[in-house]
Amino acid sequence: MESDSETHSGEDTTPDDWMELADDSPAASPAASPAASPANSPDASPAVSTDATQKPSEKEDFKLSLITWNVDGLDFENLPERSIGLVKYLNLYKPDVVFLQELIDPYVHFLKKRLVSYLMIEGAEEGYFTGMLLKKSRVTLVESEIVPYRTTKMMRNLLVAQVIVDGQKLCLMTSHLESGKANSKERMNQLHVVKWRFKRAPDDVTVVFGGDTNLRDAEVPKVGLPATVCDVWEQLGKQEHCRYTWDTTINTNKKASFPVRFRFDRIYLRPAIKRGVPRLAPDHMALVGLEKLDCGRYTSDHWGIYCTFSAE
Repeated sequence: MESDSETHSGEDTTPDDWMELADDSPAASPAASPAASPANSPDASPAVSTDATQKPSEKEDFKLSLITWNVDGLDFENLPERSIGLVKYLNLYKPDVVFLQELIDPYVHFLKKRLVSYLMIEGAEEGYFTGMLLKKSRVTLVESEIVPYRTTKMMRNLLVAQVIVDGQKLCLMTSHLESGKANSKERMNQLHVVKWRFKRAPDDVTVVFGGDTNLRDAEVPKVGLPATVCDVWEQLGKQEHCRYTWDTTINTNKKASFPVRFRFDRIYLRPAIKRGVPRLAPDHMALVGLEKLDCGRYTSDHWGIYCTFSAE
């Protein structure tokens, strides 16, 4: 079973369905009981911690915080409750940048209403697509573009934003790479496009890519990312509690009949390499969305990834 099944379930959902649920609706709040949360298992990261929720302004050094999350907007079941669950997590962590995959138009409409402190950039105008949320108080958008994957059969592309954060130039990229074991060749072709963007970026720009890559570990060395690019999870010591972002042994949203665990969702970093420009390095990673909502389902069939970066 793939993480990004395109089978729709439930009734069609409109923006009004989201609006009817208040932002503080208890029906959409994460489970309050710590004992019921997968985050308390030995191989899981706490969804909430002092370090994870600390605002960048509370640190002495330059800090960037980011969440990437496939929100499974193609699954209509409990989608209003799940979208409110996403907003609650974003309000809790207050990341500077959010990468989202599998958005649909009503979901975007809802997020724009609820997250007015963020600028939304959309990767398409129809179907399902990616998006970025940029915190207006910290992130200044210079320009954005949508880079097509010309041979995709699944409406996939690369969303790129050039931004400035506290005087630092960043190139932010997110994508939802081609799904399915059988589509390995197309997925690697798409990763080549990402690789080219890493190599093309000016030396004074920090480049961050994140999203639902659907990558299998053997595919990455076949593409060969530049030596200046690091896999953030690997850079932070390959912590087991952050390994699997699509895990049917815990996440029951897809009602899988067999256990499957993959590290589909990934973050890659290429620090600025020009002398005199601060080099960002990852310093923390945690999975988010590990608590069931009161509707009995998780925010998505994927866990989100929360990551922070600091200047060396």
